[in-house]
Amino acid sequence: MFLSPSAARAHNPSAWGGLFRSRDSGETWFPANAGRFVSGATALAVSTADVNHLLLATDSGLLRSRNGGRDWDLEAPAVLVGAVFAVAFDADGRRALVSTSSGIFRAEDGVTWLRSPAPTDAAPARAIVPGAVAGRVYLAGWRGLSRSDDWGASWSGAGQGLPEDPVTALVAARGPSDAVYAVAGGRIWASSDGARSWGPRDRGIPGGRVDAVALDPSAPDRLWATSADQLFRSDDRGERWTAIGTPLGEPNTSVRGIATSTSGEGIVLSTDRGLYRTVDRGARWNLVVDGNLPVHLEAGPLVRDPVDPATLYAGFGLTPYEELWRTAAEGGTSLSRLDPLSIAGGAAFLVVLGLGAAVALRFVARYYPAAGDAATRPPKRRLLAKTAR
Repeated sequence: MFLSPSAARAHNPSAWGGLFRSRDSGETWFPANAGRFVSGATALAVSTADVNHLLLATDSGLLRSRNGGRDWDLEAPAVLVGAVFAVAFDADGRRALVSTSSGIFRAEDGVTWLRSPAPTDAAPARAIVPGAVAGRVYLAGWRGLSRSDDWGASWSGAGQGLPEDPVTALVAARGPSDAVYAVAGGRIWASSDGARSWGPRDRGIPGGRVDAVALDPSAPDRLWATSADQLFRSDDRGERWTAIGTPLGEPNTSVRGIATSTSGEGIVLSTDRGLYRTVDRGARWNLVVDGNLPVHLEAGPLVRDPVDPATLYAGFGLTPYEELWRTAAEGGTSLSRLDPLSIAGGAAFLVVLGLGAAVALRFVARYYPAAGDAATRPPKRRLLAKTAR
């Protein structure tokens, strides 16, 4: 039997989640957290003051990189304990806000993290979105929407006019418009006064089935949304919507993020089946199959570089994102997903493994005595000669 040599890879990114980056609008992708194990990337914030300054929320803590993802440091592990679900930079690119399962934390200097007096049911947040002016931020909590004008030092309710359903997607326009768009109850809602009042804004979209909404980086009045496996576009801030291209190939696909190119031809979607991409405005959709991407995992956050529109970041997770959020909201951990039978089976397996190891060690010890016993035992050849007599 002959074995032919093959190239050995030290790391197979498709074996786990993490953060990936594309420099060509989603055509090719490469790991952005190489050298560090990340089983789930839940959110990403890119500083507008320095695009090499990244904050990556993961299911095991908050990571910070100041060189574009080449190196990462675990941020404040004694304060930001466990999974981090949302993260955002302020307009100045220094102040930051994060959400863990236990609360909301803010950093005024970008280094020291303090607990924010967040409202009830704010953590774990589904999204933290900076507003049109410095210091303003919106927080889509587990069960409510809040607004702060002092970067999380105090909060006020911002869900007046929204349905009781949680806000599952949230975007805020930059500039003087102060417009905010939210997805709640499967519909798109809009506010033009900084989330003080809301009204439905989804005419032309199938009711109750909106997954995601996104702003267009090249046109301030243009919005994108997905509903019922179909992409939609509005050129008048959501007043009217038009279906774009054909539906996705796989039915019942949950879309998490939308990123469009400046030309509008190339569009990338992050979904529960991975990344989809089109280069002809949705006439054809292709699941992105790249040797560096974990195509069998869910894709979650999809973030565009604020300076270079062709640079995209996409996060993947081993555990389904909804399960991570639900487990944290219920006060559990990843271990709480194990049932008693599974725990008992695991314990029994460890016991059997230990017994097998003990037997193997005793068997080996018969032929390989300890160094201290070698001087007192006769050589093996002499012992065999005596036995032959």
